[in-house]
Amino acid sequence: MSESPIRVAVVSGSLRKGSFNSMLARYVAEDMKSSSGCAIEFISLTDLDLPMFNEDLEAEQFPDSAKKLKASLIGCDAILVASPEYNGSFSGALKNAIDWASRPLEGEESLACFKGKVCGLLAASPGAIGGLRGLRHVRQVLTQLHAIVVPAEFALGTAHGAFDDDGNLKDERAAGLAKSVGSSVFNVASKLQ
Repeated sequence: MSESPIRVAVVSGSLRKGSFNSMLARYVAEDMKSSSGCAIEFISLTDLDLPMFNEDLEAEQFPDSAKKLKASLIGCDAILVASPEYNGSFSGALKNAIDWASRPLEGEESLACFKGKVCGLLAASPGAIGGLRGLRHVRQVLTQLHAIVVPAEFALGTAHGAFDDDGNLKDERAAGLAKSVGSSVFNVASKLQ
């Protein structure tokens, strides 16, 4: 293991209080912290309250909330993303955040928030397939932005009954699959550090 911890930014694409995706992201991130010593930063898209991406707004005054998002992503080694599935794709809130983060500030390397960052993908849904269809689109976008998206991913179906009162996954198999995404992210990021 390297001397400095792997820094992981954790982003949930859901704005809903009590989001299953936020719960799943937190569960995997906490395991990465306890099992591998990762430094975790949770990024709340609700708290950031990013405006809709608009090139006119970008040109007039790049929003402080977008600058804050970019600083967090640039400062990390890896990104753990959990996204709900909306109409067979991923959430507009997550797409908007990615769009803002992809825009370079003056003097900044192109795609600095994503290029060479190791990414892991999670989804959770009350439905049977757990938001799996949306992850295909998240993977496509992040790969386009030169992120290294690990092959392992996990979609949690019937998420409304999957967690106990402490936010842990009740099913051992589901827990193992979710944690394997975090392990994959850590292993790849460790080799690149």
